Amino acid sequence: MQMHIHFSEAELAGRRDSACAAMQRDGLDGLLVFRQESMYWLTGYDTFGYVWFQCLYLGADGRMFLLTRAPDLRQAQFTSVIPHDRIHIWADGHDADPVAELKALLDGEGCKGRRLGVEWESYGLNARNGFRLKAAMDGFATLEDASFLVSRLRLVKSPAELTYVRKAGELADAALGEAGRLAVAGAFEGDILAAMQGAVFRGGGDDPANEYIIGSGPGALMCRYFTGRRVLEARDQLTLEFAGVYRHYHAALMRTIAIGKPHPKHLSMHAAARDALLACEAALRPGRPVGEVFDAHARVLDAAGLSKHRLNACGYAMGTTFAPNWMDWPMLYRGNPVEAAPGMVFFIHIIIFDSDDGVAMTLARSSVVTATGSEPISKASLDLVVN
Repeated sequence: MQMHIHFSEAELAGRRDSACAAMQRDGLDGLLVFRQESMYWLTGYDTFGYVWFQCLYLGADGRMFLLTRAPDLRQAQFTSVIPHDRIHIWADGHDADPVAELKALLDGEGCKGRRLGVEWESYGLNARNGFRLKAAMDGFATLEDASFLVSRLRLVKSPAELTYVRKAGELADAALGEAGRLAVAGAFEGDILAAMQGAVFRGGGDDPANEYIIGSGPGALMCRYFTGRRVLEARDQLTLEFAGVYRHYHAALMRTIAIGKPHPKHLSMHAAARDALLACEAALRPGRPVGEVFDAHARVLDAAGLSKHRLNACGYAMGTTFAPNWMDWPMLYRGNPVEAAPGMVFFIHIIIFDSDDGVAMTLARSSVVTATGSEPISKASLDLVVN
């Protein structure tokens, strides 16, 4: 079967070597991988089958195997470099016990009495299976929390990854262009969504890791998706948060569009949001803690009298992420000590919701950390769109 992999085998092998080195540094003999992002990054394996129990084992010696369900057998063969004879299937049934099967496979790898890292913080390992895993490993192996071992390695993107990120940025700009064209009085939100997503799909992109966020009128003050579409009124506001996605790499954008005559606060809040975004981008510099980005956000908005209307974080890392959300580690909040480095990608969002007057304003884009500062991925204007 011809494989469908989007990175060279040499690059994937280099990533696994980095993970093995991190394990050896931390005194781990192996890693139980449950995050789909980690599996994709390490091997190319691409699926949504992680909603059921599956685990990729990577030993500190570089040996690996995958335990998954039958629907993902060919998926793993088609999309990953995992050796076909190292893909193991657990059978569905009322008495199925994939954790016991994982333990048996680990025993065969000589893991008894060893120290194994676990990606406890993962949508691919629910609490019930986590308790089962902990009970099964009691007396067999020592488990250590290694939730961020691979996430830290994923944070700095390779040149090949950045190519995909920039392509995602182009698709996001195309989607924004459709929204700017269609967001007029009388437009149906569903038509706007369809056009935006169509621009991404026509460009060869993918579904995002969470829904596009769209809200108008009072719904413009939401920064989460909710069901139920409406028609834009003669004087309205439309908030959009979305991402261009290419090979699962995300580049997010966020805008509030004024329909008809803007509320005076739309204008003043947009000016503050633009100043804050530019200040945040200036603060995103290699060698500096990413918490300083939030400090810039708070400083500008608070000086504009908007402290009660802003959030307690102003963004997060972007990369290859899977449902249920595209937010990646780490987040931009006060005091976050993680240092920015060239090749990291962050989505910086300025979100201002004035519930007193029912006015929303958002302005956001993604940026790549460079050797000297940061560079926005989006080429779209930061001007307030008024239709």
